[in-house]
Amino acid sequence: MTDPFLVSILLIAFLAFGGLSMGLSMICGSSVYLIMKGFDPSIASETLLQGLFNSYTLLAIPLFILAADIMNIGSLADRLLQFSQALVGRFKGGLGHVNVVSSLIFSGMSGSAVADAVGMGKIIINMMTKDGKYSASYAAAITAASATIGPIIPPSIPMVLYALVSDQSVGYLFAAGMAPGLLMGVVLMVMNAVIAHRRNFSVDEVVSLRDMPGVTFRAIPALLLPVILLGGIYGGVMTPTEAAAVAAFYALTISVVVYRSVRLGQFYETLLASARSTATVGILIAGALTFQYVVTRENVPDSLAAFLGQYELSRVGFLLAINALFLVLGCILESGAILLIIVPIFIPTAQSLGIDLVHFGVICVVNAMLGLITPPYGLLLFIVSTITKQPLARIVRDLLPFLFALVVALMIITFVPDFVLWLPRMLGYKG
Repeated sequence: MTDPFLVSILLIAFLAFGGLSMGLSMICGSSVYLIMKGFDPSIASETLLQGLFNSYTLLAIPLFILAADIMNIGSLADRLLQFSQALVGRFKGGLGHVNVVSSLIFSGMSGSAVADAVGMGKIIINMMTKDGKYSASYAAAITAASATIGPIIPPSIPMVLYALVSDQSVGYLFAAGMAPGLLMGVVLMVMNAVIAHRRNFSVDEVVSLRDMPGVTFRAIPALLLPVILLGGIYGGVMTPTEAAAVAAFYALTISVVVYRSVRLGQFYETLLASARSTATVGILIAGALTFQYVVTRENVPDSLAAFLGQYELSRVGFLLAINALFLVLGCILESGAILLIIVPIFIPTAQSLGIDLVHFGVICVVNAMLGLITPPYGLLLFIVSTITKQPLARIVRDLLPFLFALVVALMIITFVPDFVLWLPRMLGYKG
């Protein structure tokens, strides 16, 4: 028990399970490691500051958070839901389809699963449960499942975190998430259709074709945001960080000037909420950067690669093991911790097996998002449970078919790399 690295790991686990944030737990555990090793504890501060200040890309995170929060207080979410309902609400289980499609569209604006569940989720859950057509637990389940798409379709805060630890292009990672995100939406809609026919859900209120142009016109300013963002990034006009600033400014302008749905007091509260969310992510990143120094000092990635090399794992075997490990870790760790602490350990092994790191990044992010809907830690489960006042056990029961569908999508994403990489390659990626 006197091994500094073991003591550090145990201390981090003890503090985290005791209620301290994962970021602060890692900072404490890393500091104890440095002291036991006889190093200057100020190395932790130096490593932390260098990691934060040397990564311009990290500025995108608070800006995307702010953009998502502004969209949630404005009427953008309402108009996007109306557009989604007009588009797919006419089918059996229509509001379930609306739930998924609205998440697909909102994903192109927020980059956050939590923002999707909190903003769009509240509205669509109320729509689904209003007339008793859908049980509250079913509405909560499909809302949590569809919210996982948010960080897959660009922009994506988890992709930015992966870019930080893997030194890959944020732009190419964003492009690689497009097809997988759409695939996740398709499998969820297929599963919703199957369940709708099994449970004989009634057809929801249909928007007439005569009203379609008006609904679409009112949603156009909101629908233009993903076009501006992605067009700017891939057209070479702006970096992902600059695109995040444009997203926040555009969302504010549309909400205040066009829709006139944001008051000064609401905007002030939104700034405070965004600052709190940014601080939470910042502490996690700071702790991960400090702990990465400890992991590097202990030569953990090389040791792990040598250990796995003894078993002569193939590329397929390694990816299967990674998926299994990450799905289990998702039950007990938050997604940010997985991406910032666990993923960097496996990157050298992935490289040695010839796995493309952009493809590997998408696999890791999808796994991390599935962790948001797996008990007992699943953050999205707690959010939708709070919204619907439903017990977790009932939500999880209705969630299982959607989780199965998402795992099927994960297998396709994992073992068909060309499906993930065709768009980045079209945009100039050489991997």
